[in-house]
Amino acid sequence: MNDYGFICQDEQKDLRIDRCIADMYEDISRSYIQKLIKDGAVFVNDKAVKASYRVSLGDRISFSAPEACIPDIVPEDIPLDILYEDDDVLVVNKPKGMVVHPAFGHYSGTLVNALMYHCRDSLSGINGVMRPGIVHRIDMDTTGALLVCKNDKAHLAIAGQLREHTVNRVYTTLVHGVIKDEEGRIEAPIGRSEKDRKKMAVNYRTGKEAVTNYKVIKRFDKYTLLECRLETGRTHQIRVHLSSIGYPVVGDELYCSLKPPCKLKGQTLHAGIIGFIHPTSNEYMEFCAPLPEYFKELLNKL
Repeated sequence: MNDYGFICQDEQKDLRIDRCIADMYEDISRSYIQKLIKDGAVFVNDKAVKASYRVSLGDRISFSAPEACIPDIVPEDIPLDILYEDDDVLVVNKPKGMVVHPAFGHYSGTLVNALMYHCRDSLSGINGVMRPGIVHRIDMDTTGALLVCKNDKAHLAIAGQLREHTVNRVYTTLVHGVIKDEEGRIEAPIGRSEKDRKKMAVNYRTGKEAVTNYKVIKRFDKYTLLECRLETGRTHQIRVHLSSIGYPVVGDELYCSLKPPCKLKGQTLHAGIIGFIHPTSNEYMEFCAPLPEYFKELLNKL
């Protein structure tokens, strides 16, 4: 059994107990949390509570859950488009449709499976057996530059830069609508959607700080090509932020209800540039991943 526990902070007060726990532990489903509560296995200040309980500032929440059964993650001979590699780091140009690390429903064909074959035992282990080498991630249908760490020293160094928001991450995206301003800045906290747990959303009550800067590259009749520079790295950040101001990413099946042009499948979001301080040389390094063919073809048609 794994023991879990935390103390409720100000931004969590008045949340239902199941919602509060689900926000803290995204890998535990809300339905499973509700079952634990029903079984009397969730405690607040050492007393079992009902599902209707709403937490207060300073509440001590604790519960136990069985250890998840982790499947064997096997190396797979999947071709990688490697932009750079040395003894510490690897920069990969991730293709569209590839999941970064194994998760429910995706235990093979992931970037991690490919990395395990390519790197053998040379991957950081800080993020556990399911995410060896993975220090940050991009969505399945997002393409482009992803930084991988080959040892724990590199992982700690890069993770520190990510926390300090000093890693340079620049994306290219096509959005619905014509943006008039040449550039802009979106500052809006992002958290789990209160209406749909599968989505993230701008959430001023429980969301975490999120900042996206954008600049217009080119305007079309009904679309705008943007460069987006991240200051933070929240889940689905660019997609959520742009949708929140009325310019959703073209092809985004989760946050956009508009039909994409040219029977496009999947979102037009590409991690074009990643820059960081190398963990050993302490020199700044920057790498560029070219736009994928499907993205270039779409822009030519427009």
